[in-house]
Amino acid sequence: MARLPLRPDPAQLSLFVSAEPTACSESLVEPAGLARPPRLEPATPTLMAPVMTQATVPAAALPPAVFRHPQAAHDIALAGHTVGYALRRSRRRSIGFVVGVDGLSVNAPSWVGVRDIEAALREKSNWILVKLREQQERGRRLQSARVDWRDGATIPFLGQPVVVVLDPRAGITSSGAVLDASSADVAAPRRLHIGLPATATPEQIRDAVQSWLQRQARRVFAERCEHFAAQLGVRYQRLSLSSAQTRWGSASADGSIRLSWRLIHFGLTTIDYVVAHELAHLREMNHSARFWDVVRSVVPDFEHTRRALKTDVLPVFN
Repeated sequence: MARLPLRPDPAQLSLFVSAEPTACSESLVEPAGLARPPRLEPATPTLMAPVMTQATVPAAALPPAVFRHPQAAHDIALAGHTVGYALRRSRRRSIGFVVGVDGLSVNAPSWVGVRDIEAALREKSNWILVKLREQQERGRRLQSARVDWRDGATIPFLGQPVVVVLDPRAGITSSGAVLDASSADVAAPRRLHIGLPATATPEQIRDAVQSWLQRQARRVFAERCEHFAAQLGVRYQRLSLSSAQTRWGSASADGSIRLSWRLIHFGLTTIDYVVAHELAHLREMNHSARFWDVVRSVVPDFEHTRRALKTDVLPVFN
């Protein structure tokens, strides 16, 4: 699941998540002064590992649909589908396609006509339609993952659901939050008592829960880092948390480990893989076969976890 940039910084390597790409882009280069339709260049997606690919899902196999950008001023028929796209003019030398949750945006030089732009769109119709489907599905998944911050809201913690309970009595604790002990009834979710009154606003509830999750993340990650550092025979100098949603962690040559606190939503198996991945970089600052052998020495079945990280959806904290 990890992917190096084209020119990696040898002093730092990162672990990226590809479950929820924010947008994909492709540029079509037109040499200045030529009137022929743009020449295709290799695709450059902004994030990795699309769920569907041009090879696996032909555009003709997709059910007819209408995709319309909120700022669409032009419509085009692509393989039986209607696509309304936003067109922006700029001083750039190439035509750029960007497919996001809103739909298709086209950035083109001012001297390229709409006919040439749409010829390029038709040439890349399969790529565009597949990406539009991906982003449509992403929008649905993000909407379903959005948390309704109220008494009774449910969030994942260490891979299990936890129900938020507004309980002013919990405010007398040093942390302002108390998690129920595990129950014998495994089907019943645990309850997180937050020291807030019933009149608390959604923002207050969100901030209190997030603060508690971040404290738990620091505690759990520190324990797992100590565990795997000993197994791998490495020493890390510093552990810090980030709020990244597309980068699970990074390791620097100076021994600094940085992990996204959002990992605390996942089970220990996932957390252990990410922690082991980053600590393994303190022995191999690369993603070579030797590096993966180091990871495998402490997490033998890490490939399964890598695949799961591509499809899991995190709750939306806003």
